[in-house]
Amino acid sequence: MFAAGSFIAPEKAHADFRVCNTTQNLVGVALGYRAKTGWITEGWWHVNPSSCTTLVVGPLTSRYYYLYAEDAQSGGRWDGKVNMCVAENQFKITGINDCFARGFQRSGFQEYDTGEQTSWMVQLTEENPPSSPIVTDTPPQ
Repeated sequence: MFAAGSFIAPEKAHADFRVCNTTQNLVGVALGYRAKTGWITEGWWHVNPSSCTTLVVGPLTSRYYYLYAEDAQSGGRWDGKVNMCVAENQFKITGINDCFARGFQRSGFQEYDTGEQTSWMVQLTEENPPSSPIVTDTPPQ
């Protein structure tokens, strides 16, 4: 079972949405969010083993972000209950409805409520899910 723990990392000089991969395999990540034009999903970011990748540069403008990730080698997934559209290759898709009819795939994304934070970090692990997200004031590395 794969788990995604959340780390809130507020930092005044540097703000972003980051994903850290603590596994030993390459992970592909897709992000969903609400923009002025409607719902957007985009991906794939490749997050190397034991490293982090910034998906949103600068202060967060949405309260809710949605994340879906796949282990490129074992096929494991970090997913959730919010269905959004994805594509096989690099993509930026407007709208989350009628994925199949529009030639896309549908995946379940995990919701992250970033509250009023300007930074957020999600850590992808191979451990069982924690009973609640881990919150820390330590800046991301």
